[in-house]
Amino acid sequence: MSGVPASARLVLATRNPGKLRELRELLRGRIEGLDVDTQVIDAATAGVPDVPETGVTFEENSLLKARAVAAATGLAAIADDSGLAVDVLGGAPGIFSARWSGRHGDDAANLDLLLAQLADIPAANRGAAFVCAAALAMPDGAAVVERAELRGTLLTEPRGTGGFGYDPILQPAGMNRSAAELAPEEKNAISHRGQAFRALLPAIVDALA
Repeated sequence: MSGVPASARLVLATRNPGKLRELRELLRGRIEGLDVDTQVIDAATAGVPDVPETGVTFEENSLLKARAVAAATGLAAIADDSGLAVDVLGGAPGIFSARWSGRHGDDAANLDLLLAQLADIPAANRGAAFVCAAALAMPDGAAVVERAELRGTLLTEPRGTGGFGYDPILQPAGMNRSAAELAPEEKNAISHRGQAFRALLPAIVDALA
């Protein structure tokens, strides 16, 4: 546990401050005696290196990361893996969402390539979903995985400046705005990641209680 703050009780396998903030807010006030601002930390604070995502499903990748971080820190660990699954592409880009264009994390290039691939697909066949698998792993190897989806339709061009990734081209079911046009609180209430973390919450409470 070298490098892990003595106060830490739960590690989120990410270096994304937004994800850490979401988890802390989800847990705030849920567990007696848990100070989320000091006891729920990210991988950078724990001094844990990035874990290669070598799995072939969202569930495998989230488990790989959670178990690696739990083993490295001796603490309960949470990880998630998420992406966009397009119906007519058989679920692709899927786990390759962040590097669909060949360059990891190039949101603009990923969007452009996907829109080009779907250029001739009519609206009725542009169904897709944001998918997230969230895993909780314990140092003894025990683990729980929850999966959630946000269904919608892919637009023909980006709309909105909020969010990231494929948010500008997914219009959630029942809405007339893209995910990138939603206010943060609206998006968090329906997002795939929020749903997955909330589903995992009972296991987290049990692990830390």
